[in-house]
Amino acid sequence: MSTSNTATPAPETFEYRAEMKQLLHLIVHSLYTHEEIFLRELISNASDALNKVRFRLLTDRDIVDTDAEQRIDIRLDEKERTLTVSDAGIGMTREDLIDRIGTIASSGTLAFVEELKKKKDGPLNAELIGQFGVGFYAAFMVADRIVIHTRHADKDSTPLCWTSDGAGSYTIEESDRTARGTEITLHLKEDKDEFAKKWRIQSIIRKYSNFVDFPIHVDGEKVNTVAALWHRPKSELKDDELTEFYKFISADATEPLGHLHLGIEGVVAFRTLLFVPKKAPQGMFREDFEHGLHLYSSKVFIQDDCKSLLPEYLRFVRGVVDTSDLPLNVSREATQHSPVMAKIQKTLVSKLLGMLATWAMDEDPERFNTFTREFGPLFKSGLSTEFEHRDELTELIRFESTRGEKGDMTSLAAYVDRMQEGQKAIYYILGDNRQALERHPSLEYFRANDIEVLLMTDPVDAFIVPSIPKYKDHELTSVETSDLKLDDTKAKGGLSKKESGKLIDRIKSVLGDRVEDVKPSERLVDSVATLVTGKAGMDAQMERMMRMMDENFTGSKKVLEVNMRHPLMKNLAALRSQPGREKDVEAAIEQVFAGVELIEGTLEEPETLVSRMTDLLVRATTPDSEA
Repeated sequence: MSTSNTATPAPETFEYRAEMKQLLHLIVHSLYTHEEIFLRELISNASDALNKVRFRLLTDRDIVDTDAEQRIDIRLDEKERTLTVSDAGIGMTREDLIDRIGTIASSGTLAFVEELKKKKDGPLNAELIGQFGVGFYAAFMVADRIVIHTRHADKDSTPLCWTSDGAGSYTIEESDRTARGTEITLHLKEDKDEFAKKWRIQSIIRKYSNFVDFPIHVDGEKVNTVAALWHRPKSELKDDELTEFYKFISADATEPLGHLHLGIEGVVAFRTLLFVPKKAPQGMFREDFEHGLHLYSSKVFIQDDCKSLLPEYLRFVRGVVDTSDLPLNVSREATQHSPVMAKIQKTLVSKLLGMLATWAMDEDPERFNTFTREFGPLFKSGLSTEFEHRDELTELIRFESTRGEKGDMTSLAAYVDRMQEGQKAIYYILGDNRQALERHPSLEYFRANDIEVLLMTDPVDAFIVPSIPKYKDHELTSVETSDLKLDDTKAKGGLSKKESGKLIDRIKSVLGDRVEDVKPSERLVDSVATLVTGKAGMDAQMERMMRMMDENFTGSKKVLEVNMRHPLMKNLAALRSQPGREKDVEAAIEQVFAGVELIEGTLEEPETLVSRMTDLLVRATTPDSEA
């Protein structure tokens, strides 16, 4: 960069270096995803300048405009297509304009913080933004000319005017400004006149800069009316403030179910205010559902829909995370891969699960029940991906069971406490809804013997069960598996072993390779038959879900269990020996098999079942004289 003779008050022209021209082109045309970001950068710079003068006033009041109000003002002129941002901050000297405005990636904030650290009695907790350095030049995305009027806080400072079109050069000359601070005027491009409209600027401020330290006024009207509550002590926060803040960041009309407020210091320092909604938001299970956490750096918005802060199973949580420790890319729009994010996420997950565990205890069971009803299915899905916090997550998942009424939920711990003496397994059954499961033949043995069974009706349950094969040394066992170990005590009145064997062979010959095997059942009490999962097969519910995802999916063969105490089996055993009744036996076997397929949801030709049933009814109702 070349300079003119600094002794003359005439305008001086400064040529950008070749590499800086290239970088300017990159900033204007490629660096930022959203043009509106420029306003966030200008407001951040104004906030930095106000912070600097505020800290200086702690020890030095001999400056220009000592009592000037610390605020940021934005003026708009739609007719002239201009946007002006002004502050009463520290202002800039000629050197500042050259070194900090005229040079990319040197905003001066880092140097200012280092200077503060050298002061033993100086404030060291300054929350300043600006180490990114390219923010000012983002304004050239929307402006074809920028004019800066500035005066430094020193009383002997010279007011200056900086002007540039962002192309090859900029000029610096003396200004007639008398007030302390900086005024930046953007002359907007013809197609960027939207940024001279009040509603547009207000919406940008509320999105990106609502929580900066100073009031922001647009044409005299204050815009940032909601406070950055996460920076205030817990003891100072009131419920109505929290509710108002939650509604602001979530666009939810109802109050939250609960909140978590943290201020973490240490290797990674951050502040956060998180909320659990009272009702699940629409589209929560859609792939494009946006995560509810906003990432801030010292109260300035960096990113919404921040997927790195919480795992997928907690994506319904709303709130703010604010840290100055996170490395960012130069445009502030995205986070770079960093162990800082992993540490923050680990802390957030641990604290959230701890809060939910507190709700789950007798302290606040109704609140936890509400949480389970609204978010249980998504929350449980974490078991298939969560490793570090799996034990805590397992304690918090809930299911309905045969012991409770519809809507009542139980934990695995409560189930174990109620287990019968000598019971080794935690039994469950998968299905679409409770009503269908309660009628399922596989439950008959357990109902007759008063053994509790978990009713897993959420679609996600089929996927999470493999993630918890055991709970406190008790295996989770499906009541639909063929190798289920039940009490050997059998009800009286069944077919003999020999008769059962012959009937089983006949059923196998009729059904052929449509089943993996046919076995006498110990689990059936009232029903005649049921299909159960073979050794290498999936639960019926899992197979139904696989078919929903892949129409070409072919499920594994099932084992047909038949109740040898059922009157129909006894009749078929007797009918086999009667001449001319073989077709009736075969039709009955087919009908039994079609019936259990209907219950399982795998029956492919219901019209065949109906036709065969009609034939059987005709024969059953034919008068003896016509038989």
